[in-house]
Amino acid sequence: MVIYLVLAAQYESLADPLIILITVPLSICGALLPLALGYATMNIYTQIGLVTLIGLISKHGILMVEFANELQLHERLDRRAAILRAAQIRLRPVLMTTAAMVFGLVPLLFASGAGAASRFGLGVVIVSGMLVGTLFTLFVLPTVYTLLARNHAEVDKSPRSRQLAEADLLVNKA
Repeated sequence: MVIYLVLAAQYESLADPLIILITVPLSICGALLPLALGYATMNIYTQIGLVTLIGLISKHGILMVEFANELQLHERLDRRAAILRAAQIRLRPVLMTTAAMVFGLVPLLFASGAGAASRFGLGVVIVSGMLVGTLFTLFVLPTVYTLLARNHAEVDKSPRSRQLAEADLLVNKA
């Protein structure tokens, strides 16, 4: 809830944080699947993994929504065109973040020795959640954005947005 409120204040919108966070429950389902199948148990390490997963998957959503909003404002694209272009351009950073995290956790998945069994839970939760969450970020988030996001190209700017635009003009003139 705190994350939603912070994002709502940042984006001055109630829909954008909802769009960003739509993939979080879906990725948590992917993270809990190995636990349900008996590969690991719920312990402090898996809970830390879930918190980490929420942050990483939220980052994916922020990348996509922020970029789509910028495309709407600066290039006057409609919602659908903006999110499609954002998904194409931000595909590599999203996949690189996921790949780096998954490959970074491979040693936890195959470790042996003292404490390896408990740390396995951390690795399996983040890896499975990242893989499922990334797929949902790339396919579900654009659909939800198209349905729920406001069309920034047509929306009359709020007084705060106008003030920021005027400040940008003054800074650019100097």
